[in-house]
Amino acid sequence: MSSYLRLDTRRHGYGRLDRPGRWAKRLLDLLIAVPALLLLAPLFLCIAVLIRLDSPGPVFYISQRVGEGYRVLPLIKFRTMYVDADERLEMLQHLNQYAEPSSRSSSGPTPEPVSWQAYANAQDRADAVLVGDDGVVPEAAARAQSEEEESVFVKLSHDPRITRVGRWLRTTSLDETPQLLNVLAGHLSVVGNRPLPPYEAEQLTRDGDVERFLAPAGVTGLWQVTQRGTDSVSTKERIALDVDYARRCSLGFDLSILLRTPRALLQSEDV
Repeated sequence: MSSYLRLDTRRHGYGRLDRPGRWAKRLLDLLIAVPALLLLAPLFLCIAVLIRLDSPGPVFYISQRVGEGYRVLPLIKFRTMYVDADERLEMLQHLNQYAEPSSRSSSGPTPEPVSWQAYANAQDRADAVLVGDDGVVPEAAARAQSEEEESVFVKLSHDPRITRVGRWLRTTSLDETPQLLNVLAGHLSVVGNRPLPPYEAEQLTRDGDVERFLAPAGVTGLWQVTQRGTDSVSTKERIALDVDYARRCSLGFDLSILLRTPRALLQSEDV
């Protein structure tokens, strides 16, 4: 991530929880994370053995994610992909479930701006143009390219980078259980908006999008219990759910999401 947005807290506020609310949320996190880690310790050991037997590489995968207030945190998961998964991502963008249909079959390269003189002499001048420091581009072509690049989130359908054990871990959501260590360390809350990879977070800098970063980052959240396991959710719908959580964030709302989480653990789609 090349740069971070500096949030104007006077305009947006900074989170929806007051100090007592944050203390109560932290207490709830510890009451859940500590007993859960103790109970899951034997299962963690078995999963570690299965991962090592299935494919070479480390047991855990630690990635940098962007959470509340655009702060970067290390996210811990059981490794579910082959070790060269990141290098293969660009070749598999056509499988991205968040991509609009037009972005899966790009219509052409980004239109290059031309000078006013070149535009005036062109035979096929557009009815409307966009003017920038670099020159002029036809509005229709620029908007078409913008729509093709609309997808922010990346989640591949039938991802070939996933290992056999990894697919089972994802279906049961066991791959995310080590994030309880993140909760214990204070990086995450049990309930919140999912922290995003930097390449996704750097695209969410408009006023309507940054609100999602005013809520704590969490292991589970409103998006997971509403849309997880389906391949029909769009980028706008997921952002809207994250913003909705940021606006309604409270201890009572967190408890309602926790009660709905068990049903969302078993995904119905291979996504």
